[in-house]
Parts: sequence; structure tokens; C-alpha cells
Amino acid sequence: MNRNDIIITYGSDAAKMTKALLDAIDIESMVPDKKASIALKPNLVVAVTADSGATTHPEIVVAIIEYLQGKGYKNIKIVESAWVGDSTKEGFRVNGYNQISKTHQVPLVDVKDDTYEKKTIGKITMEVSTTILSTDFLINLPVLKGHCQTAMTCALKNMKGCLSDRSKRMFHTLGLHNPIASLNAVRCADLVIVDSLNGDLDFEEGGNPVRTNRMFAARDSVLCDSFGASLMGFELEDIPYIQLAESLGVGSSDLSQANIIQLNEPNDEKPAKPTGAASYLGAHTRPDSACSACYGNLIHALKRLDEVNRLKDIKVPICIGQGYKGMNDPNKVGVGSCTRGLGKSLGGCPPKAIDMIAFLKELND
Repeated sequence: MNRNDIIITYGSDAAKMTKALLDAIDIESMVPDKKASIALKPNLVVAVTADSGATTHPEIVVAIIEYLQGKGYKNIKIVESAWVGDSTKEGFRVNGYNQISKTHQVPLVDVKDDTYEKKTIGKITMEVSTTILSTDFLINLPVLKGHCQTAMTCALKNMKGCLSDRSKRMFHTLGLHNPIASLNAVRCADLVIVDSLNGDLDFEEGGNPVRTNRMFAARDSVLCDSFGASLMGFELEDIPYIQLAESLGVGSSDLSQANIIQLNEPNDEKPAKPTGAASYLGAHTRPDSACSACYGNLIHALKRLDEVNRLKDIKVPICIGQGYKGMNDPNKVGVGSCTRGLGKSLGGCPPKAIDMIAFLKELND
């Protein structure tokens, strides 16, 4: 796997999708030493299960452990810290990590109980987990989701769970963006596998999940987050820590240089069943056998339009889904390759939310 690769797979079987990504990554070429220490860093920001859209699906963690152990890697740890005021141990318990640890003989490291080393980038000094700093190969397992302060959280921000609670508080005092970039300049993931199955639309703590049924992997955390931002309908300028991290040499935000490797088509999965969580957005859509990845991107696009008071400009419902294949109707508007026969249509399988936003704005300008 090269630094500019982004490998993406669609579906609803997290374990199967994880294995497909790992096969494509060829992790043995990245970690030739079977004695290397490997840390898995999920997102357990709060003690809620993955169906909330807040936390990493434990099936992903199990699949990685089984895959690595099957390849002969033995020195594996799960390392995480909940946000300030919440219990990591409770997050481990609620999501079944204690049993995972026992079954697979993989230790759980609560960063709140770890020792720390002070690291300074520019004028920012932070306390970083000794376990994270000493690990040979760090696999970051973020959830792609919204965030009320930074708009989005994915690979770069998920590293905040490697800090002491004192440093987490300090990060918020400093406005998050500069500190997040600086943290990743201290220690960045060697591999990112993103849980983008049903991330929350708006909040880090979940409660408003949007099913997109996809996962993707990258080696460059900056490129990974740039891609994630486009899927959620954000411009890079909406999430300052991405380009700040790039300026510190963490990675590249240039998606034009990314090599997107799609392992399967999103229509391999079951049609989406829109939830009521974003029903006011869904009222502007007419899904017919829509894939979750495509429909989820449309919901994110509509949310971005709502945030700038442009949702009211959409005068006709947006058609989406395989049910529109072969239909020719000059009066309808659609997104996705399945709607190419409609009067106005945006191609792509699936199109990114950022492209949907531009298309929908153009319809009404």
C-alpha cells in the first residue's frame, strides 16, 4: 500500500470488510518484523455502542486481531482513552472489549492510567501516552462522524485519545485545531482503517447516525481526513486542522494525487433503509433501492445546505437509487449513476457529498 492510496469497500459486514481491506493493504510488507509492537486505537469517546454512530464497531477490532495473529504477530494492544469525565473502562465494558481481550489475549490499555511523556511542537506542550509513543506500528481506527466544534472528526482528531486528560482540557482551551495538528506531528498513525458504517451526522458522542455502509483505509492521515471531509460535504477550509497538519509535514491534503482503489461497488450491499434520525432532511429525497453509501452522502450534503440556509431552495425532491435505472423523465432531478436518464443528474457511484452540494446549488442559482 502506497502513501497516496485510499482503499475503500462497501457493505454491512464489518468483519468481512475489514479482512478485505487488510488483504488489499498487504500489512506484512508494512510490518515485516513479527515481533513488532502493534497498537490498535479505536474511538471509544463515550461509553455507548457503535450503533449510536459514536464508537468503532468492535467487529473491526476483532477482525484485525485475528488477521494479525493469523499472520504471526503476537505483540498487540488495544489503547484508548474516553473523553474527560467519562470512563474508558466503561466504554471497554459496554462494547465487549473485556471479552475480546480475554479471548484473544490482547491487553487493554486505558491511557488515563498510562504514564506520559511531554512533547512540544511550536508553543504547544502536551502529555502523550508512553504506550503510544513506544509502539512500533500504530493502527488508528476512527469513526468518520460530525463534531460540534471541529465540524468533523476522523483520523487526525482520533489521536486525541492518546493524551492525558490535562492535555485534552488544554487542547480545548487552545481551540483544538492547532493542537490536533501538533499532536499528529508528534505521533501520527502508521495505518488508518476508518469505520464509516454509520457515523453520527453532527456530534462526537453519537445519537444521530447516518448509515453509509463503507470502510476505507489509508496510510496518510491528512489525505484520509481530506477524503473523509469530501464524503461528508465539507471543504478543507471548514476543518482547519487538516491543512495545519499538512503544514507541519504530517501528510498531503491533495486528493487530486490520491489513488482511490474501490474493492467493490456500493450496489453490492442491501438497499438503504432511511432512519428517522434525519427525517427533515430525508423529506427532500425520493429514494428507490438506494445504496447506503449514496444515500448517506446525500443526507450529509443536505445537512451542509441546511447549515447555510440553502435547504429551502430545493424545490423538487432528489431522486436516488437503483430503482431509477433506465427511467427517462425530463422533469426529475437525481444524484448517482442510476439516475442518469433523468432531466438533471449528477454521476458517480457514489458521488461525494461535496459534489452533490455543488450540483444542488447550481440547480437553484
